[in-house]
Amino acid sequence: MADFHQNGNIAQFHNLRTRSLDELEYRLATFAQTRKISLILPSLFSELEGPALQNILDELSQVKYLHRIIIGLDAASEEQFRHARQFFARLPQNHVVIWNDGPRMKALMERLEPLGLGPIEKGKGRNVWTCIGYLIACADSAVMAIHDCDIVTYKREMLSRLVFPVAHPAFPYQMSKGFYPRIGNNRLGGRVTRNLVSPLLISLKKVLGDSEYIDYLRAFRYPLSGEFAMRTASLPDLRMPSDWGLEIGVLSEAWRNLGPRAVCQVEIADVYDHKHQDLSAADALTGLNRMSLDICKAIFRKLAADGKVLSPHIFRTLRATYYRRALDMLETYSHDAQMNGLDFDRPAEERSIQLFAENIVQAGQVFLENPQELPFIPNWNLVHAADPAFLSDFRNAVTADMADSEPDRVV
Repeated sequence: MADFHQNGNIAQFHNLRTRSLDELEYRLATFAQTRKISLILPSLFSELEGPALQNILDELSQVKYLHRIIIGLDAASEEQFRHARQFFARLPQNHVVIWNDGPRMKALMERLEPLGLGPIEKGKGRNVWTCIGYLIACADSAVMAIHDCDIVTYKREMLSRLVFPVAHPAFPYQMSKGFYPRIGNNRLGGRVTRNLVSPLLISLKKVLGDSEYIDYLRAFRYPLSGEFAMRTASLPDLRMPSDWGLEIGVLSEAWRNLGPRAVCQVEIADVYDHKHQDLSAADALTGLNRMSLDICKAIFRKLAADGKVLSPHIFRTLRATYYRRALDMLETYSHDAQMNGLDFDRPAEERSIQLFAENIVQAGQVFLENPQELPFIPNWNLVHAADPAFLSDFRNAVTADMADSEPDRVV
């Protein structure tokens, strides 16, 4: 994707293959002398047993500009937490593993409920939120990056390119978002982006009219990527969805809090592949079925907050408009795959579009029946205002868990 196209909405930075990784990392090491850089890795315990994470750690072990790595561990027993401590111990950087299912973390989450700030639904959103809370409590980093732990094609250059725009002291960007082509097993990936988000945004603009927010989302080459970096000053005010609308929700928060001139996207890989979710057409609580519902609800909530009037008639029209546009775009994707010698399962792609079309109406109905639903996790400014000791106690709990699992390890 070596081009230099600018869409006019947000800045985008490309890999023109004119700078070596060594030079890029040297510059970042220079920036990091006065602007410390930390990395967050939200992980399920099952990902420790997968094919990707071993290579990710091998690559990260070579990154010298990182100040700290924070691993948020979900779905782990005490024995599995201890195993995770040993698994990540080969990282040479200062690092911690947050045991989100441990008794100390559970007690802290329960402490928020009498304050009206809980309960918080488990999932990637809460995992990232707890890691951000620990980073805020440490109060020693200027830049935070996040990426997933299931990237099969991971190279450390991904991280370097992702953080460079927000780590550069002369750049104005407060947030950077990664983009790349999703290709794996000789086929096009990114079904939710290709078959839902892109045609949905086009259809929303056609049905609702001009919207700066829709134009902003459409400017992202891969809006559902799990890779982004931010300057830490903006983290305490960040409201994060607890459901699968996390990526869209973070982009929406950047739109609200920072504005498009402070946001950029950066090409971080030529090839990118990670764990593929099942469509789960028969189960609305799992897989791409659940993901598509949550993404639609996140977009609809933001449009309503932006003053757009939504009604059952709007959603029925939107479904029809989306369905036609998605099928038209599917034809183009099919041709693109053929031109590049990639497999393309046309019937399976069409089934996903049919499911997503129904979920647009379903998400609209859920929104209309409960327009005051607030699926956001309380931002850390709100938590601190309600319980000023919470962040300090949170950091102490993480330290205690680390000490209990490996007493001879200095954290």
